[in-house]
Amino acid sequence: MDPATDYAYMARALRLAERGLTSTDPNPRVGCVLVKADDIVAEGWHEHAGGPHAEIHALQQAGEQAAGATAYVTLEPCCHHGRTPPCTEALIAAGVARVVVAMQDPNPHVAGKGLLALQEAGIDTRSGVLAAEAQQLNAGFVMRMRHGRPRVRCKLAMSVDGRTAMASGESRWITGAAARRDVHQLRARSSAIMTGIDTVLADDPSLTARPGDAAAASTRQPLRVILDSRLRMPPGAKLLQMPGRTLVITAVTDAEKSARLMREGVELVTLPMQGQRLDLAAVMQHLGALEMNEVHLEAGATLCGALLQAGLIDELVIYMAPHLMGDAARGLFALPGLVTMAQKVHLSIHDIREVGADWRISATVKG
Repeated sequence: MDPATDYAYMARALRLAERGLTSTDPNPRVGCVLVKADDIVAEGWHEHAGGPHAEIHALQQAGEQAAGATAYVTLEPCCHHGRTPPCTEALIAAGVARVVVAMQDPNPHVAGKGLLALQEAGIDTRSGVLAAEAQQLNAGFVMRMRHGRPRVRCKLAMSVDGRTAMASGESRWITGAAARRDVHQLRARSSAIMTGIDTVLADDPSLTARPGDAAAASTRQPLRVILDSRLRMPPGAKLLQMPGRTLVITAVTDAEKSARLMREGVELVTLPMQGQRLDLAAVMQHLGALEMNEVHLEAGATLCGALLQAGLIDELVIYMAPHLMGDAARGLFALPGLVTMAQKVHLSIHDIREVGADWRISATVKG
């Protein structure tokens, strides 16, 4: 088949996969298109964890038309029994002639074995079609499978002069309504929203995803994760009254405080300290073990700076508002020890776009 045709159908499969952006966690977002005689005969996407995979939806829709068709799948079909049976067996039983995948599954239970099972059944396969786009769609899942931790997105709002709050701590609102709605879309796609106890005490946030559209609003709330080394979480905090789960990660054992918080539905875990703060690498490994793919970080300069210096921030999303807040206002990151130009943190900006009256800058830290 013409390679350009493969790319066109895979692009369609990726658009289908995006429909599961807020609902498949902890599973990857996957789309599937079945094509026969250059016509799309069926489509499907993974809608929610525990439900049928994208390939199964498409095969059920296609029925007998699946025989002899080409399946375009954004992720290598699974070949093991998890919550659902292997998709490779379903594709083989349906009699598809060819399977084109965007990328190999990083899950060690699959990792090439799915393609091999199809090949051994006599099915022609091709891999690597729009692989970069497929990996970007599931960057958190890939990070967790390969490194055992979630991908961390740090969201910040700042003035043109790089300030996130006045000296008093006042910060509502730096950006406009459109930017705030955009942030809720980022929250909705995340596995967890994380902050530090100082932000909870200062702002009393809700830490919920409120995207404003019916489809996204019906999805699960991300896990709220509070880093609270000394267990200062107030039982009356607003976030404890919100729908969804709250996890407090601490370094102390205090039976009375713990019991009071657990009565409010808080989940508690104790992890070790590293110096004066929680061991952030251990925090991320724990969240990985909880099957968190994407962590959305909204925190103060101290925690954001510590995670940045620990190499645990994978993406920065900065909303820049068109005003000035002055040199006495608070900055983005606390970066102790950074005193010379040679020590500056280098960023790679990969997207800048207008969001209402503000600008959204997406960047990664250069290695």
